[in-house]
Amino acid sequence: MAAAGGVPGLEAQRREVEAAEQRGLRAGERWYLLENHWYQQWKEYVESGDQNSSSFPGHINNSELFEDLESFRLKERLVESEEYVLVPEDVWNKLVSWYGLEHDQPPIERKVVELPSTQKVEVYPVELYLCQHNDLDSPVTAPFSRVDTIDAVLQEARGQFEVPPEDETRLWVKNSDGSCERLRNIHMTVLDACLSTGQVVIMETRNKDGTWPSSRPHIMRNSVEDEELYRGQPGVCGLTNLGNTCFMNSAFQCLSNVPPLTEYFLNNHYLGELNFSNPLGMKGEIAEAYADLVKQAWSGHHRAIVPRMFKFLGYQQHDAQELLSFLLDGLHEDLNRVKRKEYVELRDAAGRPDEEVAEEAWRNHKRRNDSIIVDIFHGLFKSTLVCPACGKVSVTFDPFCYLSAPLPVSQERTMELFFVYMDPRRKPQQHRVVVPKAGKVLDLCIALAKHTGVPAEQMMVADVFSHRFYKLYQADEALSCILDRDDIFVYEVAGGLAEPGGALVLPVYLRERAPPRDGDPGYGVVLFGHPLLVSVPQAQLSWDALYGLLLERLSRYVRPPESGSEEEEEESEEEDLYGPQANGLSEEEEEAPGEGPASQAKEGSSGGSGGPPTPSPPQATLPPTANRPKRKCRRRRLLFTVRPVNANGTSERPALPGEGFALHAQPYIAIDWDSDMKKRYYDEEEAEGYVKHECMGHVQRRQPVKLRECVELFTTVETLEEENPWYCPTCKRHQLATKKLDLWALPEVLIIHLKRFSYTRLAREKLDTLVEFPIRDLDFSDFIIKPRADVASAPHKYDLIAVSNHYGSLRDGHYTTFARNKDSGQWFYFDDSSVSPVAEAQIESKAAYVLFYQRQDRIRPPRTAPCPRPPDAGGGCCSDSMEVD
Repeated sequence: MAAAGGVPGLEAQRREVEAAEQRGLRAGERWYLLENHWYQQWKEYVESGDQNSSSFPGHINNSELFEDLESFRLKERLVESEEYVLVPEDVWNKLVSWYGLEHDQPPIERKVVELPSTQKVEVYPVELYLCQHNDLDSPVTAPFSRVDTIDAVLQEARGQFEVPPEDETRLWVKNSDGSCERLRNIHMTVLDACLSTGQVVIMETRNKDGTWPSSRPHIMRNSVEDEELYRGQPGVCGLTNLGNTCFMNSAFQCLSNVPPLTEYFLNNHYLGELNFSNPLGMKGEIAEAYADLVKQAWSGHHRAIVPRMFKFLGYQQHDAQELLSFLLDGLHEDLNRVKRKEYVELRDAAGRPDEEVAEEAWRNHKRRNDSIIVDIFHGLFKSTLVCPACGKVSVTFDPFCYLSAPLPVSQERTMELFFVYMDPRRKPQQHRVVVPKAGKVLDLCIALAKHTGVPAEQMMVADVFSHRFYKLYQADEALSCILDRDDIFVYEVAGGLAEPGGALVLPVYLRERAPPRDGDPGYGVVLFGHPLLVSVPQAQLSWDALYGLLLERLSRYVRPPESGSEEEEEESEEEDLYGPQANGLSEEEEEAPGEGPASQAKEGSSGGSGGPPTPSPPQATLPPTANRPKRKCRRRRLLFTVRPVNANGTSERPALPGEGFALHAQPYIAIDWDSDMKKRYYDEEEAEGYVKHECMGHVQRRQPVKLRECVELFTTVETLEEENPWYCPTCKRHQLATKKLDLWALPEVLIIHLKRFSYTRLAREKLDTLVEFPIRDLDFSDFIIKPRADVASAPHKYDLIAVSNHYGSLRDGHYTTFARNKDSGQWFYFDDSSVSPVAEAQIESKAAYVLFYQRQDRIRPPRTAPCPRPPDAGGGCCSDSMEVD
């Protein structure tokens, strides 16, 4: 029975409320708090069945749930079923329509939230204190559901503090220890971000110069006030070198001048695409760090910026192309629109049309990889493998982000060396010879023989380093072992150990014996000059003969003493001919024929003993004879002493009395000079002298190559190397298949990496060939194999927008950038913190390393003319050379 005024009867009220309450919780629903005393009285009222009962509850009154009736703030720690009950929205609306709500009291509405493994009415939301970075003392309290996103918190803060729509903001949360942490993922919920009631959330607004107040960069030579006043061309901004970071600066300047990518970041499109859950990414850190740099560089407020926050991203790379690859991949994963990558099974072409296979490959690629990087930089090439055994053809289509184009490499190399004649009167000659890159040391000798007339078999090749032989090369060793920076000497020699009765080739070092130090009676030795390879006939292997032979070999720059200038007489005991005297004296003894060991040695050397004598080695003295009488000797002072040494020439090889030259190993000899004797008789200037062969005047100039030739090499058929074979599914084994790459589809921005650095197992080199590349109208129509109905209208023409340059060698290079400003169309040269305008004619050089081309149909005309401000005008000029010390 219905009551008057359309209010249902008490029994009907009871059934409707009970039915709604039994429905259960559903996420997102609105439920309301009812004061429990009123609710219990209402239940008693409807159960009485008497509408005139004294238990009539009256208006809904929740006053007991509020701390006060002004703020209507809910009391803390209320207990459900004791102090309040929860009813769904439709029940609340019915009760209000039946009984009314106490005047001025707000409904206490709460949402059902889905928490891990449960659903719950969120009675107490998270109350956060919101404040601005420049006013931390005036917080505003705002409630948030635990399922609200951080973006909802950000939008609430922007509304509370009336931030203009064009200003960019971000949030930080202040922890209990006073530290602040970025709330990077705006799609994360309050619950997942672990925010709790009472925490302070700080909103930070980006400065007009692109920096954040919390991470303002150190701007060299500019005060903060100067920065605010400075107005330059956006994008014309240098990067400070943080210590061998020119490669990073060059890579950034190239990407910064790719118009669609820069506008994507400047317009904040990246904020909605940050991928914080991708395990292959860096939780948005790369994208945010790159965005910060872009916004600073394109604010027009900086001459140069310090990329400190960006440096850690590229610390493992030291090459601009490697960093570009790392950076593009990192940006792609941080901005990948695919949040959960599905498994994609690759299918073989199996004779299907290329168009079908290519479309399938691109579709599969986009199912797992979809980002601004893919939109701008990714293309598709066709890979064809052919088995040499069974002829099986495998066709796949693979995406690429850049083309690594090889440079045409000559099969020959030019080597510079010094040739040392056996004739002591002839100075060493400097030669430049052309040899096969894959040749042997013998090929070097054959090429040199054409210049010198000396047979190749009478040459020995050595690497000289620090006055000693670093390596003596065998004729069959590969020339790739010899680097361009090595100091190569080729010596004319006579015969070798393999020839019976031939000459022994002795490596000879020059050493100077330093004077004794204070309190140290010993001598030190220092190597000097160029070492020699001296051919000694095996029939003349004696120390006295060797001394004369070496003296003759040094005769061009060693002046012999004048006759009688160094002679003297004295009484002395008999000594070994080459005993270890400090001054290097030897004797010519005045004895009767046939007396003493010296006489015996002379007799032996004349052939009386039936063979060459065994010379006494250095430092080998005869046993002292106590009763030996002293004799008067005429002493001739030698210029130097001769000693056997180790291969480094640093220590003397011990010799036993009676030991001759060992033929089973390569003996090394040192010529030791007393400092005084060296000063008197050794002409250092003449010793270092050499002449240049006429071949040194003929500089072999490398012909430039065109970029088209490099792309043709990229698409040339090649045979796989043994280290990288292909598994043939038909043969069921790995095969050295032929491989060919063809271009199927090109991206909007095409990156071409010129492979200037050549690496092999034994050698590394940089190719400084000039590659001629067009500034405009690079046409790829001839290289695209995808069928086209109208070739003329196909957009395959590109214009250059940036170049990364590498100057120097593999060991010590420097990177710079040429780039075209997207707003003015002017080209600039970026060299770390220095930026200057440049003419198009200066862009092409041997240093060009990575080229950036943009397709002509996507290029927009410049929006602004080059800065007309004269150099002396206030605020600087974008066309001036800007350098920060």
